[in-house]
Formats: sequence, structure tokens, C-alpha cells
Amino acid sequence: MPLIVQKFGGTSVADSQKILGAARKAIRAARSGNQVVVVVSAMGKTTDHLISLANEITDHPNSREMDMLMSSGEQVTIALMAIALESLGYKAVSMTGAQIGIKTDNTHTKARIKSISTDSMRRALDAGKIVIAAGFQGISDDGDITTLGRGGSDTSAVALAAVLGADECEIYTDVDGVYTTDPRILPEARKVLQISYDEMLELASLGAGVMHSRSIEFAKKFGVTVHVRSSFSDGVGTLIVGMSESDAPVAGCAVAKNEARLTLVGVPDKPGNAMWLFSRIAEAKIATDMIVQNVGLEGRTDISFTVPATDSTATLDVLNLVLVEVGAERVEYQEKVAKVSVVGLGMEKQSGVAEKMFRAISEKGINISMITTSEIKISALVSLDDAAETLRAVHSTFELQKTPVKLNEPKNLPVQSINKIDLDVARISGMEDIIIESISLDRQQSQITLPAVPDKPGIAAWMFENIAAAGIIVDMIVQSCGRGGKAMISFTVPRSVLSKALSVVGNLTSEWGSAKPQHNSEIAILTVRGTGLRSHTGLAYRMFKTLADGNINVNVISTSERSISITVEDSSGERGLQLLKNEFLAEMM
Repeated sequence: MPLIVQKFGGTSVADSQKILGAARKAIRAARSGNQVVVVVSAMGKTTDHLISLANEITDHPNSREMDMLMSSGEQVTIALMAIALESLGYKAVSMTGAQIGIKTDNTHTKARIKSISTDSMRRALDAGKIVIAAGFQGISDDGDITTLGRGGSDTSAVALAAVLGADECEIYTDVDGVYTTDPRILPEARKVLQISYDEMLELASLGAGVMHSRSIEFAKKFGVTVHVRSSFSDGVGTLIVGMSESDAPVAGCAVAKNEARLTLVGVPDKPGNAMWLFSRIAEAKIATDMIVQNVGLEGRTDISFTVPATDSTATLDVLNLVLVEVGAERVEYQEKVAKVSVVGLGMEKQSGVAEKMFRAISEKGINISMITTSEIKISALVSLDDAAETLRAVHSTFELQKTPVKLNEPKNLPVQSINKIDLDVARISGMEDIIIESISLDRQQSQITLPAVPDKPGIAAWMFENIAAAGIIVDMIVQSCGRGGKAMISFTVPRSVLSKALSVVGNLTSEWGSAKPQHNSEIAILTVRGTGLRSHTGLAYRMFKTLADGNINVNVISTSERSISITVEDSSGERGLQLLKNEFLAEMM
């Protein structure tokens, strides 16, 4: 018999009438011949209210007791949902995370799922009951209630769909699907019929609030088809599967407004210093984004990255500690910044996306302070005041409001090898362990650095348009905050066109009256690709530590949700590749 998992968020079960409406959707799925598992969140703003109550008592409530408190919201909802179903003539049973058997680690308020037992759910389903599961929660090996952190009910739903081998996981929310960007910011945003796991994973981590990134990690690992739908209508929503809606270079764009930029300035440019920084950040369980380390000058380098503004105080404490440990010069901190990003699988096949994005931003007179790129994502850091205008410019230049002329068939790709593992094994342990898909080495690139370009709107667009006009394809792009009011931009190009690229940027730096470009004709790019690299805060530390232990210095760093790329000296490339493969052997597919 087919099995459907349905998840209803807080707005979808905010009162008794909405709970009855959600119950009717579950009944319709059951009448269509499906076994049904319903995952629910706490009603409305219940969780926020509970947190507020705790904060009225103390600014630093105990994390174990916070889990005990916050988990009570879902327990109310599951009971009411079961009562609603029984009143409508259907057998139902409510289950907490502990009753289901969702085992997690011991990290309170941010727990990760280790395993899920399906025995109790299977018995209830086989008895003809609709199972009502509490989202957001589990139980540790010590028997303590734990919660999964922001978006935890999404994570619970997709994880249950994975272990049960569900035919589909329906996510019911207050919007009717995934849009090309947030329709609350841009009314012209278009609903996407189908989006790939990788695109959704990037967008979720970049600020798209429809789904949480950890839930998409589960979907990708176990090949779960996710259908995002409206709680208040019966229309078709958006399928999250293995392939994109179309072959267009950009599928969507997102803005993350609640960001802070931190820079460790004047770090001695030697092996191990990036490792020290990210080991401390991993210990604090802080998720970093837009990690940028640029080329060292005069024996010193700067490392910049963004974090959620809510983590800025804790991150500053870490940086002030590392400042002393590694002998850096100072810490710089900037609030009120926003990250605007474009995402699309089509970028891997089409060039010119970066310069088109930079030109759209520059034409609005908006300055970019940081840039990072990956195969399917380009992110630019701008002032918070410019966030909405930047998003609008980017959305318009890629014509995301228009339906693509040619749409791909709405189907999933073949399940990857990791998804073919026996689901009994998946229930036992390591459901949220990181998965490394590949570790690669590119020895065909050279690196160009402009150490002090004018920090003003249009510089990046001007430069990369000239490079593109010369027929040069750029790979990694990193722009970091330079010194003395200047920006530093590094990028890689094939070695065969290094001379041509140097000629182009040399002419530009002459026009700007800035320092001549520097270059390294023989660098190697090491890239680790996987699922959930950002949410696993210790991965960057392990990568940098492995290379530091091998006395390999890291020159440039660029990150995304699914990859971390670094440049090293070409002579260290092969050895670095082997060291990383040895380090991540257990996590590789």
C-alpha cells in the first residue's frame, strides 16, 4: 500500500478549525488508498511564546530544560489532531518523538537525528490508523527529550519519509510552493513547478524560508520526493526532486538579511591558522557561511566569513580568543549586511552568469563588499539597506518572473548509490552523518589577484565583463574586504589563457590607478563536495587541520552549501588530495 507523510507547520494548525482542515487533508489521502503519517508543529506562535516565558525568568535558561519546555507545544498539537481525526470517523494515534523512537545526539536545542525505529509506526499503520507524529523532537541515549532546532518539523517529516520508504512527503505551509524568490519581498516572483535537491539546498541555506536545509539533506540522501503545498487550497505545489525545472542558468535567488560579517585581520600566512579558527567555531557549533580567505600579502592574510546575526556575539568571543592564539592583528565586525545569491544547476553548463549578476547590481549603484562562487551559486554581500533593491535587480536580469520556454519532465533522477543502502541500516545509526560525494583536484588553473582595487559599485562587473569579452572562462571568484578602503579580488583561469587574462586586468588596473595584478601560474584547486557541508560545522576544521598537519598552506578559500574549494601550491596538490581522501574515507559514497 502506498505511504504518504504529510507535515503541517505552525500556521497550518494555528487553531481548532485549521487543525480540522489539516485532518480532512489526511483523511482524503487515506481515502485515496494510502497509509498516512502526519507530522505537526506547535500551534501558531506557541514555541515563540514558550521561549519568551523562559526569557522572562532568565536570560540564560538551561538548554535541557528549554527542550523539555519547547517540546510541549507539539504534544498539544498531536493530541488535538488525533482527537480531530477520531471525531471525523477515522482511527488515529498520537506519538511523541520518544514514543516513535527518534534517537538523537545529546546536543540540546540543536540535536541531530542518529536513528529512527519504525516498529511502533508500522504496527499502528497496519492496524489502519493514521499516525500523528510530533515534529521537532526526539530523545537522546540518556533518555532526555531533545529538539532539532530551527525547521525541525521539516526535518522530522522528511526523515520519517526516508525510513518508512514513503512515496511522497507533502509539506503543507502558508504558501503554495517554492518561488523564484520570496514573494513577500518581490510580488513578481514566480512559483516553480520543480526544483532540484541541490538548488533547494542552496536556497534554503541562503534565506529561502519555505524549507529548512537539513530536511533537504535527508531528501537528497534517501531520494525522498518532497511536495511543497498550500494548507489552504488543493492546488499543485512544487516538487523537490533530483532535477531542475529547466536548463536555465539560474533557478532562483534569495536574500539572507539577518547576517553579520566578521574578519580576522592580519593572520600570519602559514599552515594551521585557518584550522585554529574553524576548530574554535566548530566547538561553539556556529554555522559559518561565505568563508573567504584571500591571497596573503607580506606574510599576512585576512579571513572573512558571515554568520547569522544571532550568533555574532558568540562568534566575536571565539575570534578574540583566536586572535591571541594565532597572532593576528585585529578583529573587524560589520552588522547590517545582507547576502544576495543566485542559484541554478544550469550555471555548470553556461558561462557569463557572474558578470551578468554584477552588472545588474552595479547599475543600481550598489557596492559589493564580498563575493563567493561555486558551481551552482554566486553570492554577493551588500548593505542591508540595499538588500531588497539588489534582489529585485538580480531577479529581473535573469527574467525569473517568466516561465521557461522549455520545461523538464517532472520526474526524479535515479537514486544515487547512498540511497540504495538497506533502510534497516539507515534506521540503526548515522542518519544525519555527513556524506562526501567527491574530492577532486584541478591542476589546470592559475590564479590572479588584484590586491587593491577601488571599493566602489561596478568594479566587479567592469572587470569580469572585460574578461568574458576576451573569451576567458573564470572558475573561482573571491572578493574580500581589502585594507585602506580597497577591495581584494582573486580568481582562477585556465593556465593556457593566463597571459591574456593578465593583459586584460593589467589595462584595467592602469585605468584605476591601482596596484598591478599579482599571479601564480601554478596553483591547484582542491574541492570537497557533499551534502550538508555548511550544517556540519566541523567539516571546514577537519579539512584545514588535515592540510595543516601535512604542512600544506591554504591560499584562497571559497565555500557553498555543497562544496568547499581551496587553492594550494601546485606542488602540494597531489599530496593534499590524498590527505583529504584519507581523512574523509568513512564519509565518502
